[in-house]
Amino acid sequence: MSSAVPSSPAPSSARYVMRKLPHVTLLFWILKTLAVTLGETAGDLLGITLKIGYVATALIFLVFFLIVVIAQVKAKRFHAALFWAVVLGTSMVGTEISDFLNRGAGDGSAQNGIGYVWGAVILTGLLVVVFLVWWRTGQTYDVENIASRKGEILYWIAILVSNTLGTSSGDWLSDDTGLGFRNAFFVIAAIMLVIVAAHYLTNINGTLLFWLAFVLTRPLGAAGGDSLTKPTDEGGLGWGTLGGSAALLALLIVFLAYQTYLVHRDPLAPLPAPVNRLTGEPQRPNGALVMAGPDDRGRDVR
Repeated sequence: MSSAVPSSPAPSSARYVMRKLPHVTLLFWILKTLAVTLGETAGDLLGITLKIGYVATALIFLVFFLIVVIAQVKAKRFHAALFWAVVLGTSMVGTEISDFLNRGAGDGSAQNGIGYVWGAVILTGLLVVVFLVWWRTGQTYDVENIASRKGEILYWIAILVSNTLGTSSGDWLSDDTGLGFRNAFFVIAAIMLVIVAAHYLTNINGTLLFWLAFVLTRPLGAAGGDSLTKPTDEGGLGWGTLGGSAALLALLIVFLAYQTYLVHRDPLAPLPAPVNRLTGEPQRPNGALVMAGPDDRGRDVR
């Protein structure tokens, strides 16, 4: 049986796929932090302030997540509002899954679950399994260049698990270690700075650094959210879960509008039609197929 990889078609006749996922830039991390912070405060608003409980709140958020993630997977190209709605959905669902695992069902924060440490251990193991499956399926790990339907689905599963893990690890750091949300914020921020330095100054795998940062922005956002919502006598600004959520939503909308403007001004270049990383076999694309070719300036024309 031949293992030869099919040769690539000539550039003039190559098929390309409209990009579905954004470039990882500073704006990406700002939007990601805002989205996951809003997910934290919105979860607390429904689950604790309004006393709906973790299970009911998780079901509400799960419905929202399923609606937006199905719409995202079916979309033909990148839509900023839709993409970040899915990230927000993973944060909201992840918060409730983490709280249910760690604290148990209920309206408050009683420790009736498995605890923060075991929750983080289980979720870390689950994330490792997701990446192993990802590797075995032959999809690219490059989060900026995912062009297959299967690769995008694995991407969203990994994001859901990583945001859930981020919640558990952040709760452990701020509660079990006695640091509190303010000191936990500074610790995580320092780790993030180390990751940034590693990205620019070392040869450490960029995919590994991306997912480390992706997990850590969740507890970073949670600590920031606590700073907004907690009473002043606990070191917060005392805005409450409603005021904090409203402020974060407003900021998220502003940056979403800015990203939408940037994409409209300079559309994202399409990607080559996807092939299996291990076998070279063509993969089902996750976006609209277009005919494209690079011009003399290296830009893609459609």
